[in-house]
Formats: sequence, C-alpha cells, structure tokens
Amino acid sequence: MMRLDKLISQAAAMSRTEAQAAIRKGRVCVDGQVCRQPDRKTAPQAALLLDGQPLVFEEYVYLMLNKPAGWVSATEDTRDPAVIDLLPEALRRRALGVVGRLDKDATGLLLLTDNGQLNHRLTSPRYHMDKVYRVVLDRPAEPEDIEAFAAGIGLGDFTAMPARLEIDGEDPCRCRVTIAEGKFHQVKRMFAACGKTVAALHRESIGGVRLDGGLAPGEWRRLTRQEADFLLQSCGCAE
Repeated sequence: MMRLDKLISQAAAMSRTEAQAAIRKGRVCVDGQVCRQPDRKTAPQAALLLDGQPLVFEEYVYLMLNKPAGWVSATEDTRDPAVIDLLPEALRRRALGVVGRLDKDATGLLLLTDNGQLNHRLTSPRYHMDKVYRVVLDRPAEPEDIEAFAAGIGLGDFTAMPARLEIDGEDPCRCRVTIAEGKFHQVKRMFAACGKTVAALHRESIGGVRLDGGLAPGEWRRLTRQEADFLLQSCGCAE
C-alpha cells in the first residue's frame, strides 16, 4: 500500500505538491470513487483516474537509449547537452539514473532507470555484468594486447579486471572488448597502456541486453518486460 499522492505523482509524472492539489480538488478517482485524501493508503493495482483519464502506476521505469556523440551521460549538465533531455517531460520528471555512463564522444547503449538497486548492481564489478564495446583504434591491435587484457592491466590508480579483447580478422584496427566493470575512461586507458589510441567507442550491450538496432542515435524505447526481467534476475533483484 502507498499514499495516494505518491501513486498519483508517479503515475501522472507530476510533483507530489501537484498531486496533492489534484486530489483535494476532487480530480482523482480510486476504484470508481472520488477521493480527496492525499494520505489515503492505496494499492498500486487500484483503478486510478485523473480528470477521467486512466493512469497506470509504474514503480520503476526501464529505458534504453542510443547515445549520440557530443551528449553527456547525465541527468543535467551546465555546459553540454545531457541525455536526459532526449526524453519526454513526463519521464524527465522521474528520478532516473544513468547506468554505466559513456564518455561524451562515445556512442551506443545507455540504460536509464529509477531502480537504484538495479543500477548499482549493473555497474558494480562484484556482480560481473559484462559490457561489450566496439572499438576503432589508431593502429592495429596485436595478439599481445589480447594477453594483456586477459591478464588485467595496471592503470596506476587501479588494476583493471581481466577483460576479453577480440580483434577483427579483416581490420585489426577494429576490435570488440568485453569488460565486467566500468571505471572512468577505462577502455581508452587500457588501450593507451598497450600503446594504442581509441578513435571511436560504441557500446553494444550491458548485462546481456543489446542495443536495439532500430534505434537511431538519440532515440530511446522502454525495455521489454523480458529484457527488464532478465536484468533483474541476473542481478538478483527481481521484482
């Protein structure tokens, strides 16, 4: 059971104060009855109407977004455009967090959710949630780089966990990298330790969920129930 004002706030993507005002003005119906009590304990499954229109309560939101280059992986930024601005206002009102941030010039899969436990577990090395990247280098990768990645590379302030490096058989400047953590500039720093510079970085998947190939840069969609359940179960925090 939840307070009615909290339910309405989340279901209608409005502030708690706005929800309380709407309830007191008789704009909200619960299971067919007008309710003017913001603190009324209400089941999330209750039939809710706001101004006669049905509302669907979602405890958590799970989104995937194809991040374009030049956007920062943040919910706000004073200098650069933030990925949260690519979402409609109703979703921007929710306390969404970015899962596994990407550098400003990097592209590809971002997950956004207001489920803090899932966010933490997807990004914590403890839970070994693989992140897969396509990489373009300034010079060819070599077999010794594969061994270095597999052994774990010392980067001064920390030692990267063992990672998988696959070199394109036709173009050794193109690689696929799989890591189970995501420190700041990690992939770039790992290649720099091997004497290479990353010219382009694109994330393909997080925790086994792949970027939808139908999403153009800057586009987003909700995770399917199957995708969300897969992540929740993989992280041990199924709803």
